Amino acid sequence: MIDEFPNVGPGSLAEVEEAVRKAAAAEITPRFRQLAAHEIDQKSGPHDLVTIADQRAEEHLVASLTALLPGSVVVGEEAVHADPSVYEALHGDAPVWIVDPVDGTRQFVHGDPGFCTLVALAHHGELLASWTYAPELDEMAVAVRGGGARLNGEPITSGSPAPGADLRIAHSHPDYTTPDQKHALLGLDAPGVQARPCGSAGLEYLAVARGALDATAFSWELAWDHAAGILLVTEAGGAHTTLAGEPFRITGGNALPFTAARDAATAARVHGLLSR
Repeated sequence: MIDEFPNVGPGSLAEVEEAVRKAAAAEITPRFRQLAAHEIDQKSGPHDLVTIADQRAEEHLVASLTALLPGSVVVGEEAVHADPSVYEALHGDAPVWIVDPVDGTRQFVHGDPGFCTLVALAHHGELLASWTYAPELDEMAVAVRGGGARLNGEPITSGSPAPGADLRIAHSHPDYTTPDQKHALLGLDAPGVQARPCGSAGLEYLAVARGALDATAFSWELAWDHAAGILLVTEAGGAHTTLAGEPFRITGGNALPFTAARDAATAARVHGLLSR
């Protein structure tokens, strides 16, 4: 049981990590590259997929996480798809687990190991802890508010881009953008910038936190895609800002696109590109 909330302690962190690993081992990895056609479906379109692994893993995590923290609630991607009112829990008084059971479902369906499970704990809109688990890559990243970021138990820091080097940015796929957002993202087509469409959002955040990517530029704000990664990047020494120059809020209402970057200077630089 998480008995130190809201100051999440080492024992509590380990319990949640174990719950995430068990959910993946039970419901996700046995289905990797083993999915039948009837176990894959579309939600809003051909790029928005859901599988039996997403659904079963979320059910597994709902049971285990709420047992660890009685009185808590879960905002999960699949539950919100079934009942959009579930999302309102982000504005409530109960501690909230924010869950994306398979972040990068498209990659998962295509047999690409670049997917992960994302879990974050928040209260009154404030992120307290997060877990990013890529089972096929054997990577578990954990962040705690004010306690730093770790990857497989070792501290990680985002650092800063090398002076004069091209800025490496992963951005939203054009299919997920409005005309105004497309226009803003065109600002990344600039000298000194290497921009590419993003894969799993969670793994792009991990790449920023470990210094393998300089920044992201995302045009959607669904909490399950961003909560874990925002805290991970922040605790690794990075920064984030919306198009309005404000910190990203998991409760929504952000000016989009927004960026998460290795340091404040890089976040400001990307903000400038998006604002041109």
